[in-house]
Amino acid sequence: MDLDDVVKGVLRARVYEVARETPLDPMPVLSRRLGQTVLLKREDLQEVFSFKLRGAYNRMAQLSAADLARGVICASAGNHAQGVALAAQRLGCRAVIVMPQTTPDIKVNAVRQRGAELVLFGDGFDEAAQHALQLVEREGLSFVHPYDDIDVIAGQGTVAMEILRQHARPLHAIFVPVGGGGLIAGMAAYIKYVRPEVRVIGVEAEDSACLSAALAAGERVRLAHVGLFADGVAVAQVGELPFQLARQHVDAMIRVSSDEICAAVKDIFEDTRSIAEPSGALALAGLKRYRQEHGSVAEPMVAVDSGANINFERLRHIAERTEFAERREAILAVSIPERPGSFHAFCAALGRRNITEFNYRYAGPGLAHVFVGLQLHRGERERQELQAQLEALGLSVQDLSDDEMATLHIRHLVGGHAGLHDELLFRFEFPERPGALLRFLGELGTDFNISLFHYRNHGAAYGRVLVGFQLGDHSRQQLLARLDGIAYDYQEETGNPAYQLFLR
Repeated sequence: MDLDDVVKGVLRARVYEVARETPLDPMPVLSRRLGQTVLLKREDLQEVFSFKLRGAYNRMAQLSAADLARGVICASAGNHAQGVALAAQRLGCRAVIVMPQTTPDIKVNAVRQRGAELVLFGDGFDEAAQHALQLVEREGLSFVHPYDDIDVIAGQGTVAMEILRQHARPLHAIFVPVGGGGLIAGMAAYIKYVRPEVRVIGVEAEDSACLSAALAAGERVRLAHVGLFADGVAVAQVGELPFQLARQHVDAMIRVSSDEICAAVKDIFEDTRSIAEPSGALALAGLKRYRQEHGSVAEPMVAVDSGANINFERLRHIAERTEFAERREAILAVSIPERPGSFHAFCAALGRRNITEFNYRYAGPGLAHVFVGLQLHRGERERQELQAQLEALGLSVQDLSDDEMATLHIRHLVGGHAGLHDELLFRFEFPERPGALLRFLGELGTDFNISLFHYRNHGAAYGRVLVGFQLGDHSRQQLLARLDGIAYDYQEETGNPAYQLFLR
């Protein structure tokens, strides 16, 4: 694509008929901690709490009067939908919005409140998009693509135009969240045209890294599975136009975990007292990873806070996972002698540390198991010192801090051993929608007795479920074949030490 044309599109974009120029705020708390100047581009302060209205309005403002009279349609995981709905309000046209059934309620309600016609369809963006295209053919509506459109890309590129105007001094890098690629395509084109020395670094969630996969393959690829924790960037395939621009103008890509995203949400809160959605904090998580791997630099770094549309219920899960991402909590399984004074000695060894979780269970003659969570102030080093201190007392210690099953489920289930010798344990991800459990049980059938079931609602698109099965007269292979047929992601945990210690 011709870079001049893209930049001219950015300069001519009609975004300021609905959008505001958002501030580029310093992050003093995080900057001191990292030893690196960090600036945050506050796109969460737009009227729809996301940058997406820039591209949506710019695209719709180019439509003819006849096209507007017929109406528009889009598919979106939420933020683009709000941009289209707002643009339709301002332009006085009909808007049909197709959203995945897993879209957070806060985004669904925001679209409804702007008068758009809402259709919930599919488990993710791709299914919603296919349904929207069918409605285009049926009703003659104009499709407003969330990222694979030159006018949308130009509208999003105005974010970069503002950053370079707001900070005319040297910059080391600008970190940009990546889903379908519209934002990074427009920003990278403008930055490399105006300030080619500034690095443009894309950041993706580990479980939806479609641009990284495409750049590695030299062509667009479709991911077989897309994680939905950062639902705003949950896209299986990067757009064609964004890919062309990104492969020419993006300097590097970084992938980050859900826990790192959670920690970045907290960092934004501590500096701004605002709450970013997971995809909104994605770029800052990438900046922190980059700082960890490359060290500090003299010039400031910028992260784009792309949105703040988050269900309040998700904050519980984010707060919990933040402690693990920052190594602020240790989860230990400790076996202690079942005799007078041993429990007191164990607690004395913990000292004055803040206890976040404590479960004690008699395990038989002469032995007890303790599941304990402890707040840390010195991270990994303190955790290792604590384990060594307990082992010096002759106690058996297993560190479960990085054990997903232990931190999500076992800590809420500690209470006794079932004594079932034919039990197998599995961890599942259930889609958070009505009927998910009934579908699971229906596909499973009645051949296997469920001996344990634990579910936690994190306010996310997928629920975390722990299930125990008794084999009875059947084989492990028969059970696995049945689970494969259900097509929910799962992982066997029968050999997990937390299960063996506290529930087996």
